Order: sequence, then C-alpha cells, then structure tokens
Amino acid sequence: MAKRIQFAAHGGPEVMEYVDFTPVDPGPGEVQIENKAIGINYIDTYVRSGLYPTPSLPSGLGTEAAGVVSKVGPGVEGFNTGDRVVYAQSPQGAYATVHNVPAEKLALLPSAISFEQAAAAFLKGLTVFYLLRQTYEIKPNEIFLFHAAAGGVGRIACQWSKALGAKMIGTVGSAEKAALAKRAGAWETINYREENVPERVAALTHGNKVNVVYDSVGKNTWEASLDCLRRRGLMVSFGNSSGPVTGVNLGILNQKGSLYVTRPSINGYITDAASLKLAADELFSMIASGVIKVDVPDQQKFPLAEVQRAHQALESRQTNGSLLLIP
Repeated sequence: MAKRIQFAAHGGPEVMEYVDFTPVDPGPGEVQIENKAIGINYIDTYVRSGLYPTPSLPSGLGTEAAGVVSKVGPGVEGFNTGDRVVYAQSPQGAYATVHNVPAEKLALLPSAISFEQAAAAFLKGLTVFYLLRQTYEIKPNEIFLFHAAAGGVGRIACQWSKALGAKMIGTVGSAEKAALAKRAGAWETINYREENVPERVAALTHGNKVNVVYDSVGKNTWEASLDCLRRRGLMVSFGNSSGPVTGVNLGILNQKGSLYVTRPSINGYITDAASLKLAADELFSMIASGVIKVDVPDQQKFPLAEVQRAHQALESRQTNGSLLLIP
C-alpha cells in the first residue's frame, strides 16, 4: 500500500486528500519511481482549482519529483532499478510515495545533485532554460524585465541571467524579496507595491525600455508589461498567478509599438527525450558547478500529508523560492 494526494472536486487547498492506494506495475515505456522529494509548482494550483482542466475526477496532482527507480516496464531502455532520477511533465500524480512515469520524461540524476535540489529546481530550471535560451535568447549585457523575481522560477532566472552576463530587472513585492533577488543575481529590482514599474524601467534603461518582458503574473501586470517594451518588443506571458489574461484587444499591440506576444509553455519546447536531455544537461551542469544554487529552507519543506498547508503557504505569496513535499 502506498500514499498519494488526490482531489474529487475543484477548489481551494481543502479539496486535497491524503489517501491510500495500490500502485500498479509500470506499463510499456513506463518506469516506477519511489519518490524521495516532490516539487510543488504554481501550475499545480491551477489544476487543483480547475483553471486548467483535468481529464477526470478524482485525480492525482503534481508532475515533478526526484527519487529512485523501483520497477522498469516493458520496452524501456536506459534506466535500471536503483537509478537516481528526476522527472517533470509527468501525468498528474507526482504527489505520492510511488509514481509511474513515461521514460521519456525522466533524466538520470548526477550524484552531485541531491533529491531535494533536483525536485526543487527541475521544472523551474527547465522553464528558465526555454525562456532565456529559446523563447527569446538573452544576450550578454542585455537588459530585460522578469516579474516575480524572488519566486522559485525567478530566483533561478536571476542566477542564470547573471551567468549569461545579462542585466535582469526583477519585480518584487517587498524589500526582503528585493534583497533575495539581488543576492541571486538580479541587476536591479522594482518593488511593484511602491514604484511604477514602466516608469522605473524607462529610467533604468535611459528611456530605451526593453526588448523582452517575462511575465508569470498575468492579469495584474499585463498592460504595465506592455508599457515596458520598446518598439517591436516581445511580451512573454507564461503564467497566471493573479488570474488569466482575457479579453485582449489586439489593437493595443499596434498602439504600443507593433509589439509581439507569445504564450509559451514547457510542453511546446521540451517535447521528447532529446530536447529534455539538452535542457537537463545544461541545468545540471550549472547546479553541479554552483553557478545556480538551490537551497530550500526547512520551513518550506512539508510532509506529504500536510499538502493543504503547503498550498496555503504557496498561494499566500509569503514564501521565497521553491517548496517541497517530502514523502
């Protein structure tokens, strides 16, 4: 018998239940993982609340964890029982002690990286990889804007942009979060609760604004983000933490300088084992070398049974960086 989190109706953290279940053997092309650390991502709240659809209820939750291979299904090559692995983009159900995962979603985990580091950074790091390296390739000395710079994705983006020699302006909601982002590598920060973001961006760039804005906040920052872009700049809207952007008048893109907009997701960039390996290798090399540091404070690690409290902490915006569930 194993344990997992499931929900039978959409809603707040209270809909999640800690239940027993009997794992089935992995099917063709699948690997069974005994999870050691489970990543919590903001997208999990979209699935739980119903903003992102689930095929059926009751449903498991979570797509990211690190652990040890316990069983290998038919036709799987490259993975063996006992291997240390990490995965993201799995079918919902990673909030569990045991989870079956398609082999193409797995990456072998170097011994220099702990299970907790991997679970805290894998999906977020892959996200930063495709944003900064593929959606728009950030160049040395380039100034750009990244919202929520003290969050899990934002902290990795701060470090990665510094490694690229770029100048990241990060938005934050407090002086404490500004200090965290600066320590992580942000060039400058803007406290959106106290400062006008477009005005500060214009001042920091001597009126030139920026070529690209990365925005995971959504509804609350949409128009301000557009006002930070120079002519023919790119708005990268990759999240909805304040709610989805809806009812967009495309004419505003013309009025603000023939702007471009994209709504990317990791599923559009990391689509097979080869693209996963490319991204994972670059991420792992940065973590192993210390260029990207992944440290999860003890108060942001929660027993699997306390998943409701973990989601409450995440949605309160009082946390910094990544949160983990520990089976």
